[in-house]
Amino acid sequence: MGKPTGFLEIQRHDRGYAPVADRIQHFREFVIPLSPEEVANQGARCMDCGIPYCHNGCPVNNLIPDWNDLVYRDKWQEAIETLHRTNNFPEFTGRVCPAPCEAACTLNLEDDPVTIKTIECSIVDKAWEEGWIKPEIPESRTGKQVAIIGSGPSGMACAQQLARAGHRVVVFEKNDRIGGLMRYGIPDFKFEKHHIDRRMAQMRAEGVIFRPNTHVGVDIPIADLLEKYDAVVLAGGSEKPRDLNVPGRDLQGIHFAMEFLPQQNRRVAGDTIPPERSITATGKRVVVIGGGDTGSDCVGTSIRQGALSVVQLELLPKPPEKEEKLLTWPYWPQKLRTSTSHEEGCERMWSVNTKYFEGKDGQVKKLHGIKVEWSQDDNGRWQMKEIEGSEFELDADLVLLAMGFVHPVHEGMLKELGVELDPRGNVKADTKSYRTSIDKVFAAGDMRRGQSLVVWAIREGRQAARAVDEYLMGYSELPA
Repeated sequence: MGKPTGFLEIQRHDRGYAPVADRIQHFREFVIPLSPEEVANQGARCMDCGIPYCHNGCPVNNLIPDWNDLVYRDKWQEAIETLHRTNNFPEFTGRVCPAPCEAACTLNLEDDPVTIKTIECSIVDKAWEEGWIKPEIPESRTGKQVAIIGSGPSGMACAQQLARAGHRVVVFEKNDRIGGLMRYGIPDFKFEKHHIDRRMAQMRAEGVIFRPNTHVGVDIPIADLLEKYDAVVLAGGSEKPRDLNVPGRDLQGIHFAMEFLPQQNRRVAGDTIPPERSITATGKRVVVIGGGDTGSDCVGTSIRQGALSVVQLELLPKPPEKEEKLLTWPYWPQKLRTSTSHEEGCERMWSVNTKYFEGKDGQVKKLHGIKVEWSQDDNGRWQMKEIEGSEFELDADLVLLAMGFVHPVHEGMLKELGVELDPRGNVKADTKSYRTSIDKVFAAGDMRRGQSLVVWAIREGRQAARAVDEYLMGYSELPA
């Protein structure tokens, strides 16, 4: 513990943001980082608790007090080594993770947690600047070959770990660029894609082979991979979106969020979207249905594209402004969260159910909704009831459905493989062996657990890599 009284003497100070008027003019990241001296001060606030609950809050079990102390002591190179012991891509999580570690921080009992996410991001950014991050090339090769299907954070983490164990690893990606939903699901203003490209260069040097534009189950049969490779890891995303089956759903101008967001990422990357396929919010009245992170990303993207107005609807009630710490800490609390995109100009409505869409000449023009109230029945289950007389309508030229994802796409690869699914439609596998019902086939990340966080995907990719390594070699020295 670097400074025993640090949490008493030093105030929490987090990264800032560029002014709204400036940042909505572009799609670049707009976070203003802290100086190394400020980061060191924030590291000094860590209490080095007897039971560090931040470990419990972090899915990859980051050694948070350790690298907080190292930063305070100006031992940045040791800090990145400690950080990389549990997390392959801290520049990913340091930008897009919601930071459950901070919710679990003991200082969060006073609403004053250590700025863990900022310190993490500062460590890895400095490590890249100083040239400390280099390929870790294995001394020998095993002769074993592993195919990984999906190049999101789970697939990338799994690939890097297995390559460092000496296996020949090939990553198959259906899209034209590597990165999965990190590449095409998260807007560039939250996460610029050069972070992925930099890691890809490191991984290539470590022996990982990337095969974009290769849709397994469409371009090549999964049976071919089973025949050629010693193990196959299913690491695709949970990409089957939850739909809204109401009258008028077939009108033009109503799209899933993942039809809308990837197009803007492609534009930023220099691609041209054909006019007949282009979906933009420019000059339109936008309604986003769904109150989660994907909905927030639709809000920020729409504002940058020049929407006339943006309204975000949520079926559930408005969460409390502040959680009851004695009931929730150190777990992730249900409370109102306002993103930077919301702050840029968005009307938010809760406890709203969409009844139908109204259009003109085949184009959506209005959304008709009704307010609802929620109550618990005798068994504690939540029930929704429409409030009579609360009907309303919203002008809408573009409706974006951001209501989450139900499970991986079953058509194609999974049906061809005949793998067993769990009751929610995900690929069935446990969190120890990560093995599916098919011999030498493993599953990790959203493919196995359903829609989740980047940090959970990295954890599962790492753990699945150890399981695969143990399956191939009879033992594994990869971290659990």
